[in-house]
Amino acid sequence: MTLEWLAETKSVFLESITLPALRFDRFEFFEFNRPLAWMLCFFALLCFARAADSAEFTTTRALFLSGQYEEAEKQAATEAKKGSSSELWPSLLIECQLTQGKYADALKTYERAIKRFPTSLALRMMGVDILRHNNLIDRSLKEHDLIMQLLQSAPSRFSSRENLIAAGRYFESVGEDARQILKLFYDQVRDADPDYLDAYIATAELALNKGDFAVAAQTLQAAEKFDATHPHTAYLLARAFEPSDSEQANDALQRSLDLNSHYIPSLLMVVENAIDGEQYDKAEETIDRILKINPKYPLAIASQAVIAHVRGDYEGEKKLRDEALETWSQNPEVDHWIGRKLSQKYRFKEGAEYQRSVLKMAPNHVGASFQLAQDLLRLGDEEDGWRLAHSVAAEDEYNVVAHNLATLHDVVSKFRTIEADDIHIRMDPREAAIYGDDVLELLSEARKVLCAKYDVKPNAPIIVEIFPEQKDFAIRTFGLPGGAGFLGVCFGRVITANSPASQGSTPSNWRSVLWHEFCHVVTLEKTKNRMPRWLSEGISVYEERQRDPSWGESMTPQYREMLLADDLTPVSNLSAAFLNPPTPVHLQFAYYESSLVIEYLMEKHGIDSLKKILSDLGDGLPINDALTRNVGSLDKLDVQFNQYARKHAEAFGSKAKWDKKGMPEKPSQTDLIQWVKDNPDHYWGRRSLAEQLIRAKEYDAAKKHLEHLVELETTSSDDGVLEMLAAVYRNEDDETKEEQTLLKVISMTSDALPALKRLTQIAKERGDWKAVRDYSQKSLAIHPLLVANQQEMATAAQELGRHDEAVRSLRALTQMDPVDPAGLNFQLAKSLFELGSFTEAKHHVMAALTEAPRYRDAHRLLLELEEKVQDNESEPKAATPANQKRPPNSKTKKAKASSTDVPGLTFPESKP
Repeated sequence: MTLEWLAETKSVFLESITLPALRFDRFEFFEFNRPLAWMLCFFALLCFARAADSAEFTTTRALFLSGQYEEAEKQAATEAKKGSSSELWPSLLIECQLTQGKYADALKTYERAIKRFPTSLALRMMGVDILRHNNLIDRSLKEHDLIMQLLQSAPSRFSSRENLIAAGRYFESVGEDARQILKLFYDQVRDADPDYLDAYIATAELALNKGDFAVAAQTLQAAEKFDATHPHTAYLLARAFEPSDSEQANDALQRSLDLNSHYIPSLLMVVENAIDGEQYDKAEETIDRILKINPKYPLAIASQAVIAHVRGDYEGEKKLRDEALETWSQNPEVDHWIGRKLSQKYRFKEGAEYQRSVLKMAPNHVGASFQLAQDLLRLGDEEDGWRLAHSVAAEDEYNVVAHNLATLHDVVSKFRTIEADDIHIRMDPREAAIYGDDVLELLSEARKVLCAKYDVKPNAPIIVEIFPEQKDFAIRTFGLPGGAGFLGVCFGRVITANSPASQGSTPSNWRSVLWHEFCHVVTLEKTKNRMPRWLSEGISVYEERQRDPSWGESMTPQYREMLLADDLTPVSNLSAAFLNPPTPVHLQFAYYESSLVIEYLMEKHGIDSLKKILSDLGDGLPINDALTRNVGSLDKLDVQFNQYARKHAEAFGSKAKWDKKGMPEKPSQTDLIQWVKDNPDHYWGRRSLAEQLIRAKEYDAAKKHLEHLVELETTSSDDGVLEMLAAVYRNEDDETKEEQTLLKVISMTSDALPALKRLTQIAKERGDWKAVRDYSQKSLAIHPLLVANQQEMATAAQELGRHDEAVRSLRALTQMDPVDPAGLNFQLAKSLFELGSFTEAKHHVMAALTEAPRYRDAHRLLLELEEKVQDNESEPKAATPANQKRPPNSKTKKAKASSTDVPGLTFPESKP
C-alpha cells in the first residue's frame, strides 16, 4: 500500500460512508508510511452491517458448540448445498470439517464458497488455514497476500462486522500495531454491536498473545455477562487466569468442558496440566479423546512427542513430531509447542533447539523468539538471551512479558557481581556491600558439601540473582509480576531469589533458601534436568534439615493430621500435589511429604541408591523405572512409604489425643473447659482454650494448658504454642522460663526473628556477649538489612575481641544511612586498629573528625595511629570481609560506577 494509492482511494472511500463530520486530521498521529495506517482509519469509520441468523442456523450452531460435530456437519452441508445467500452456512460447515480433521473436505467446501462470496475476508482467512492444513504452502501464501490486494482494491466492500474482525486478525498476522488493531477494529465493532461475541473473543485472544492477562480476563468476563454458552470464552478465561489464579482457571476450564466435553482446546489444556503434573497416563487418555475427534490434530500428536521425550523415547519423539507435521509441513506451532512444554519440564537446552527450528520455518514468530530468549537466559547464555529479549520487545511493543523482561535488564545491569570460582552472584550494589560476601561463603560451602555428596562437578558457571524488589524477581522468574510465596527458583545453573528486603516484616531465612536452591543445581545437573519435581524438592528440603535441623519443613500438628488422612499422596503421584494445591498449606505439605520420602529412601536404601536413581534419570530412564531398578516396585514403595509416614506421624505427640470427633465446632470458653476436663490430653481442645484465655488476658489459666501441651510433646515450628507460653512467662516476669521457651522456638524454626530479638535483649542485659553474637548471627541469616541486627553483631564482636567480625558489620552499617556517622567511623577505626590495618583505620578516624572535629577519643586514636604509621610497622591488608573469609580466587565486578561502588565509606555531607 502506498500514499499515492491512499490519495486515489480517499475520496471514493469517503463517498461510501455516511458518518457525519468526518475529519481525517484527527489521525495525524499515525505513521503514514506504514501499510496499516490509513487502512485502520478507513475500517474504524465503517458502518456495521449485521447479518440476521436464521433459526435453523442458530440450532445447528448450537449443535456444533455442544460438540455434536457430525450432526452439525450434516445439517450445515444440507443448507450450504441449497445455495443460501449467507456465507454463514459454508463457514459453519468448514468449522465442522476442520474440527474433525477433514481437511480435504474443508478445502472443497472453501473452493465452492469463495466463488460465491469473494468479498468475505472471514472466509478467506479460514481459507489460508485450510490450505496450510492441506500442505498447500505456496497457495496459502498467495491467498494470504490476496487479502491485502482485496483491501486495497475496494475497502468499502468489507464493512460487515465479520469482515472487520477478520481484517483485524489479518493485520495481527502480519505484525501490525496491536494497540491500534484493538482500538480501531475490535473496539469499534464492540461499540457498534455490544453483544457481538466474536469481537470480545478477538480482543481476548490478542491480549493473551501479548501476555496481557488482565485485559483478557476483563474482556471475557464482560462477554459472559450476555453470553456464557460458548466453550471458547470459558477456555480463554481459563488461559487468562492460569498465571495468577489456579482455582479460577480450573473452574473456567471445567465450565468449558461442561458446555462441550469434546472441545479440543480445553481438552488440550487438560493434557498440558497433566503433563505439568507428571500424570502422563491421564495425559495420554485425554490425547486419545482428542484424536477420536480429530485423528490429525497436530498439537495432540505433538503432546505425545513431549511425553515420549520425557520417557526417554527419543526415536518415538522424532516419529511423532514428523506425524504432527504431516498435514502442514511448515506448521511452526508444532515445534513451538514441543519446545515450550520441554522448557516447562526444565529441558531448556532441548526446548531452545525446538524454538530455533520454529524460527527457521517462520523467522518472524514472536512467541518462538521470546521463548528462546527465556530458554537462553535460564541456560546462563545471557548475552544472546538479553539481546533476543530486547529484540522482541522492540518489534512487538505491546508484548507485556517481553517489555517487562527488557525493562528488568536495565535493573540487572546495575547489579554488582561477586565471583568465586564458578559461582557468580548478582545483587543490588547496596545489598552486596552489606551481605554479599556472606552469600558467597554460604554458596561456596553448599558447592563443596553437596557436590561431593552427590558426585557432581558443574562444568559451567552457576549464576545467582537476588532481587530487592519482589516484582523484579517475579518478572525474571515467571515473566510477569506475581509469584507471591516463591522465595527462590532454580532453573539448573541459574538461581533467582528474593532478598529479605522484598519480603516485608517477616522474611524467611535467606541462608536456608539459597541452600535449598543450590541443592537443586546439584540434582538437576546430575540428572541433566530430567527429574520429577517431587524428587527434586524432596531432596532439597531434606538437605536443608541435614545442614541445620531448624531449616526446611518439619512435622506439625496439621501435617500429622494430613499424613494420617486422605491428604497423603502416593509417591507415584507426588508431583501432581505441587501443580494446583487447594490451599497454601497443601503446597507446603507437598514439600514436607516429598522430603519425608527422601528420608525414608535414605534410611531404607542409603545414599548410594538415591545417587543411582539420579544417574538413571540422567541417562533418560523414566522415574518409575529408575525407582523400580534401585528400590523395588513403585506399588511396593507406595505401600511401604505409607506405613513409614503413618508411623512417623503417630510418633509425634504420641502422648496426646488428637481425634476431633465430638469436639464442639464453635465452642465457647465454658464448652472448652468442660471438653478439656473430660479430655485432659486433647491437643486441639487445650490449644483452643489457651488461645481464648490469652485473648481474655487470663494468662495464669492459659499457662497451665500451654505447659501441658509442652509436656505432651506436641509443640512444633508453626503452631504458636511456645510463642504464647513465652509471652505468658514474660507477662509474669519469669525471665528464666521465658528464655528456655524461646530457645526451643529457635531450635525448631530458622525464621523466628521476634524470638531472637528477645533472646538478644536478655543476653545483653546480663552481659553474655557470646550469646548475643550467636543470636545476632541467626538474626542476620533472616534479615541482614536491619540496622539493629548489624549493631548487635558489631557490639558483641568487639566485646569478644573478634574484630574481623566487627569490621564486617560496621562496614554494613555504613551502607545503612547511619544516624551517627562520626561514632560509626570511630568504631570502625578502632577495630581496624586492633587488626593492624593502620592506614585504613586512619582514613576512618579522619572521617569521624570531619563529622565531629572535637571528638576527643578520635583525636587520641589519631595520635596513636600517627605513631604506628611513622614507625613504619608492617601493615596487613585491610580486614575487609572479602579478605577475611572470601574463598580463594574470588573477585567483585562492578556493573556501573556509583557512590555505593566506592571501596570504604560513602561520606555524608559535613554537619554545619
